Amino acid sequence: MDLKDIQNLIKFVAKSGASEVKLETEDIKITIKTGSDDSKGETTYIQQIPAMPVQQQMQAQPQQAPAPVEAQPAKPAEADSKYVTIKSPIIGTFYRRPSPDKPVFVEVGDTIKEGDVLCVIEAMKLFNEIENEIAGKIVKVLVDDSSPVEFDQPLFLVDPS
Repeated sequence: MDLKDIQNLIKFVAKSGASEVKLETEDIKITIKTGSDDSKGETTYIQQIPAMPVQQQMQAQPQQAPAPVEAQPAKPAEADSKYVTIKSPIIGTFYRRPSPDKPVFVEVGDTIKEGDVLCVIEAMKLFNEIENEIAGKIVKVLVDDSSPVEFDQPLFLVDPS
């Protein structure tokens, strides 16, 4: 199973509304959890199973399972409550400009209207333009250029007033 298959599986689970999916083959074990009560968002555990006796596998599993990583530190709710968060609709690589030699789509402080292109997300060799759905002013860009993004990850903060 390669990275693209895993990304497609994560997208499928996120869209399906399932709370937990486990997939186990001879050499890999994947658990995807979404929307649980104790944590928001999705958690994916991927574990490569080496060829060793079952008893040693049982002892090694807790060390190999990665802990979920929080994308951003918690912020005061009052400070961001007046802003609208624009989130990524897909998994891919975030780009602020249409090509390396072109200017960025939007900067902090720019006034935007509905339908404006905010960024491009590359997924599986396809470049998807992400359009704005509300009018307002860009307050903050939350993702660095050429960074990988997850489904539903915040990309921009917009002041709709």
